[in-house]
Amino acid sequence: MATAAALEFEKPIAELEQRIDDLKRLAGDASFGVALEIEPLEKRLTELRREIYKQLTPLQRVEVARFKMRPFTLDYIERIFTDFIELHGDRAFREDAAIVGGWARLEGETVMIIGHQRGRDTKDNLKRNFAMPHPEGYRKALRLMKLAEKFQVPVLTFIDTPGAWPGLGAEERGQSEAIARNIFEMSQLSTPIIATVIGEGGSGGALALGVADRVLMLENAVYSVISVEGCAAILWKDNKSVDAKERAAKALRITAPDLLDLKVIDEIVPEPEGGAHTNHEAAAATLKTTLVRLLDDLRGLRPEKLVRRRREKFLRMGQYIG
Repeated sequence: MATAAALEFEKPIAELEQRIDDLKRLAGDASFGVALEIEPLEKRLTELRREIYKQLTPLQRVEVARFKMRPFTLDYIERIFTDFIELHGDRAFREDAAIVGGWARLEGETVMIIGHQRGRDTKDNLKRNFAMPHPEGYRKALRLMKLAEKFQVPVLTFIDTPGAWPGLGAEERGQSEAIARNIFEMSQLSTPIIATVIGEGGSGGALALGVADRVLMLENAVYSVISVEGCAAILWKDNKSVDAKERAAKALRITAPDLLDLKVIDEIVPEPEGGAHTNHEAAAATLKTTLVRLLDDLRGLRPEKLVRRRREKFLRMGQYIG
């Protein structure tokens, strides 16, 4: 990872990486003495990554989840699946590039993939609308889910969005109805669904792809009903200060361990040391293993049992027993 791209709390890591890179350039192929000096530094780098990431605050996990160098949906598709054929449009209004989807194969089995897609630069972010879908994006996702159901193909969703687009046009075209329709239809889809929060899972924009038989979260992903900035603005009229955002992040319980404890998610997918952005291939390999295992578990269930268990799973959330 380039030094300039480091997150604020990653600066010690970036400085040590730069030092190692400089030594390697000096060493060339012949300098055995410099090579001996590099070895303990690389060991220290691994330890430093482990120490820093073990002590991340909830707000720092939000920063990691939003980091532009993390693998996005298309990065996982490239590394996990084969024979991907992207499908476009909702057959009603237009194509929405904030959500990508299509047929693919996972270990030879046909699956339907649907996920939010972020951009890494200004041009791509504008094309993808900063991963904030319009109603037609969710309607495209639903069209693909129903297509998968028709052929009894599993649906795999990848969640990574700040939330649904709140613009006037989106509201005019029925944003809330599109999200509600997806939630309703996913609750009764008669084929296995696995949802994975790979980055930021924000509000109903995330939940529209999140009603699944198994809900996974990457170790440094976040999942919440509102952004930390929005929460801080509502509760303390302050969405700028670090203290207010840190309080909001802690109160929302948005990290993977919190949500596993609350039984909102089913499993945490480990990330490489220092986060998924340090090694896309390793992150994808771990997620692939998890998806294959869970699909094996779900494949044998009859459709009616699958739907019943899915509904019961979500109806249990938020229950209070006095």
